[in-house]
Amino acid sequence: MFSTVTSVALVGVEPRPVRVEVHIGGPKDRFALVGLPDTAVREAKDRVRSAISQSGFRFPNRSVTVNLAPADIPKAGSAYDLPIALGVLAAAGSVPPTVGSVVALGELALDGSVRSARGGLGAGFVSREVGLPCVLSVQSAGEARRVPGAEVRAVRSLSEAVAAAQGTTPGAPIHPTVDRPTGGGADLAEVRGQAVGRRALEVAAAGRHPLLLWGPPGSGKTMLAARMAGILPALEDEARLEVAQVWDAAGRAGQAELPPFRSPHHSATMPAIIGGGSGIPVPGEISLAHRGVLFLDELGEFPVNILNALRQPLEAGWVVVSRKGVSVRFPSDFQLIAATNPCPCGYSGDRLRPCTCSPSAIERYRRRLSGPLLDRFDLRVSIPRPPREDLVGPAGEGSREVAARVGAAWATQKERGISNSRLGRGDLDDLEWTSEAGALLETAIERFALTGRGFDRIRRVARTIADLGEAGPVDEVHVAEALSFRGEW
Repeated sequence: MFSTVTSVALVGVEPRPVRVEVHIGGPKDRFALVGLPDTAVREAKDRVRSAISQSGFRFPNRSVTVNLAPADIPKAGSAYDLPIALGVLAAAGSVPPTVGSVVALGELALDGSVRSARGGLGAGFVSREVGLPCVLSVQSAGEARRVPGAEVRAVRSLSEAVAAAQGTTPGAPIHPTVDRPTGGGADLAEVRGQAVGRRALEVAAAGRHPLLLWGPPGSGKTMLAARMAGILPALEDEARLEVAQVWDAAGRAGQAELPPFRSPHHSATMPAIIGGGSGIPVPGEISLAHRGVLFLDELGEFPVNILNALRQPLEAGWVVVSRKGVSVRFPSDFQLIAATNPCPCGYSGDRLRPCTCSPSAIERYRRRLSGPLLDRFDLRVSIPRPPREDLVGPAGEGSREVAARVGAAWATQKERGISNSRLGRGDLDDLEWTSEAGALLETAIERFALTGRGFDRIRRVARTIADLGEAGPVDEVHVAEALSFRGEW
């Protein structure tokens, strides 16, 4: 009177097989659930009992023990309802033992219907790994079907799950998942004037470079940044699957073709931005922006500790979040775009409206952005108040035309094997540079007091500008434009 069913646990974004072991023993009516379950998992006992009864089966009036192995991995959520129910029915002899030869995931309603649960995409990966079909709710099956090589069977009830697990039915029709909104509808043509800001946005998009915009309120900083999504190329299949894994680990279904664009409010907490939470940590905004853009508006209003916490993932492309008893690694290869006012009132340096802040207030405000953080922005650009003739003038170049140039630059970097923002010092040394470009770089080291990191960032931006111009070696004009984007904050 023993059975096993395979399920899934997400540790970070990594899906791991979980062996749901069910043993039915003595006559005592008891239901024990062990294996580091959280509250939602422990409550499965009542849902499973009711779902089995409502589905026309008899719940065994004996001692039932369920173990979720490996027992040292915390188990969270309601996704283990369905595998526990299948295991109980198989151990009791109510159904053939072959129903355990599946990967099962799903929450059970009291009437026996199967609801979606976090981890559908992970079930697809585990299914492919162990060579078993996976049985999921209709909604989760659409996520699992994204995994090449996974055999997916969608079900709407526990009864259907039993039939699908035995292979007597192929399961319910699987509907395609609905893509998330990407924010790519805003057109760059709506931004009037701001030639320098538009060019900086294009360069940043072409090389995935971090970009800092500052200027008075209403100058167009947020408007520019929000149009980044519309000029980025679509994700390739591998990157799209990576993004879907992160969103699945966060309990958010769906995947868009374009890179994700995340814009959290400055009141967000450290776990919300970096990742965390009680129990097994879940991805934060920097991971939800993986392979896409993280836009921080009003950068100066974010807590200093959160801003400083961004420094390591910006460089590494991943972040490790540790909680008591568990440490997980989340991918966070995001492009950072930030916008901020130059002072508390916002009008320092404005040509029309005087600043009302004291020098000490301005200094305190700017000190919130540390030198090491500022040094991680490849482009730092001032966005002044646009003049009247720009506001009433004709529309500028649209997103489609800019996106074509950005896409061509991405294609060039793909041939090189790495995006320009990730070029290491050795990679940069191996690229072609004209003698004039090298001489200007040497002069800039002293004139701009460049750090080693800053020197490499100038070279990366110069290479991106050359890619946009379809140039071979990096020339002096490319270095000069890259230096012009390194404004003094």
